[in-house]
Amino acid sequence: MPSYLTLEHLHLAYPNGRSRWHSVVHDLDLSLEPGEIASLLGESGCGKTTILRAVAGLDIPRSGRIVLDGQELAGEGCFVPPEQRRIGMMFQDYALFPHLDIRANIGFGIRRLPAAQRADRIAEMARLVGLEHSLDKYPHELSGGQQQRIALARAMAPSPRLLLLDEPFSSLDIHTRERLAFEVRDILKETGTTALLVTHSQAEAFAISDSVGLMHEGRIVQWDTPYGLHHHPASDYVRRFIRHGDALEDRRNEIFRRARPDAAARESTNSILSSVDS
Repeated sequence: MPSYLTLEHLHLAYPNGRSRWHSVVHDLDLSLEPGEIASLLGESGCGKTTILRAVAGLDIPRSGRIVLDGQELAGEGCFVPPEQRRIGMMFQDYALFPHLDIRANIGFGIRRLPAAQRADRIAEMARLVGLEHSLDKYPHELSGGQQQRIALARAMAPSPRLLLLDEPFSSLDIHTRERLAFEVRDILKETGTTALLVTHSQAEAFAISDSVGLMHEGRIVQWDTPYGLHHHPASDYVRRFIRHGDALEDRRNEIFRRARPDAAARESTNSILSSVDS
């Protein structure tokens, strides 16, 4: 049975002067099952955001195929434009319209629905993200975490076949970031949404994902569960990357404990560590 999302031998490159191309992603294969949440994890410049753009239809592959739910989106002689792909996107800067209230922001992508159906869908999405009492407010009246939940509601309102998340938590403070990662995972699992996230944060990737692809220089060097990446690294690079992420996490937790001696309430960090070690 074919996977829900399949990337086959994907080659992505950008023009680099006359008749020259700078390769960013090399012969990449990736597949997701229905309802799976996966992350592409790696340092800046490794190609993870370029992959997301290609899946969304914002970049055209040099070669290879992208297939979603049995439909070829990109391949030899084939390219489906972004607006016809039924793919939702969630960005790191929320991308909410400041002049529209929360109700209008959530409903922006479903303006063609009949009024009653649109109102019902907006209310459903607001309840899903726990902000049903904030529909008359404006983005500037909400916290960063609340704004990102509204961005999620807006992305999911049109019932996308796939949700793409581009560093969705990076503009938030550390503690809000981890808590929201778990909340978003719960929402995606509740709705059965298939999602692909890109991040440079190991903690975020491990908190939200069923599967994680660690990238290096345009290639996935290991595709595994968070547990597998942490306990069974496939190469020295993977081992160093994971250890560096662990060291940053330990240092961050120490700073947090010193700043707040009562930090026994550090539930999100404990959840990440327990999910890795379980």
